[in-house]
Amino acid sequence: MSGDPNLVKGPLKGYHHETYVLALPGRTGAVKVREPRAEILWFDRRCFRSEEELLKALQAHLSRVPQIVDVGGMALQGFIEGRTLGGHRRPGRRVSDATFGQIVDVFREMVRVTPDMLSVERRCEDRDRAEDGDSDGFLERLIVFVEEQVYEKNHGTFAGLFHALGISEESFTLLRKHVLGLQERRFCLLHADLHRENFVLDHQQRLWVIDWELAMLGDPLYDLATHLYLMRYPADQENRMVREWCRVVEGIRPGGSSGWERDLPMILDFKRAQSVFTDVIRVALSLREEWGFNWMAVPVAAGRLQKILAAAARPLGLAQVPSRPQIMAALVRWHGEREASRDERPMPTASDVY
Repeated sequence: MSGDPNLVKGPLKGYHHETYVLALPGRTGAVKVREPRAEILWFDRRCFRSEEELLKALQAHLSRVPQIVDVGGMALQGFIEGRTLGGHRRPGRRVSDATFGQIVDVFREMVRVTPDMLSVERRCEDRDRAEDGDSDGFLERLIVFVEEQVYEKNHGTFAGLFHALGISEESFTLLRKHVLGLQERRFCLLHADLHRENFVLDHQQRLWVIDWELAMLGDPLYDLATHLYLMRYPADQENRMVREWCRVVEGIRPGGSSGWERDLPMILDFKRAQSVFTDVIRVALSLREEWGFNWMAVPVAAGRLQKILAAAARPLGLAQVPSRPQIMAALVRWHGEREASRDERPMPTASDVY
């Protein structure tokens, strides 16, 4: 496609896809060519069938998304030259005021995009979508996805480990009770994955938003909660983002932030609980390298899981969080059980885990 192998860069660092960037003859700028990685575990609900088709539809509504380039009948994303916020600002560090303001502008543009404005093919059936404004129903469908596609789908492999950590089917019952009763808020476009690696600053310090694969239509407060959970702002910047988000939403859609004082902590608790189910699997698999079990990494892995479990103890109803030695023992025991099972199918290794 490029006509010159020297114009191809890649594969780029990434989890879900193998991505290459190439310059095309006679065109200004580069494009991305991506292919989903084999055996990748998907732990997030996807709403739209095609990210490129969604981006096409968003060109008329959003100013900070990649352009779509038609190359021989293929829709390819334009490549944004620059650095991600994660490239020079690790989680927990504040972002500059100029960048902060541009993130607020991203929310301003997205909240204007309502479900009736997007005629893009979606993955889910109509019956699986919550009615516009039904914030409880929206979150319930996310809980169902975690329950069925993460916990139950992987239960055969991780049942013993889940049990040792205090996680069971009852955890979902307790989680549902904990987050029940969200205020109704009219739905809008959500990116649903606004973390530092998905924000790119170009050479003019203009902010762009990439990786719209997890975008959906739903409760706008969910996007704010996910953003805060993933960005890990310093406390003062987090409080400022909440205030600015409320101001922007109310200016565009009065009542759009109603109930945030009560509901934001509950949605954040859902994110913490969701992390338990996904990260137990990811952390366990990260210990299984191609050359064998990574014994040296067990203490660090156990410490990470202990923090994740402690953060989600309340929404999951965990009466007691296992100690670090207990978690280490559970991970080692899980590995032993897998090794002892001669009938197990080949499992992904650390390099395949998102």
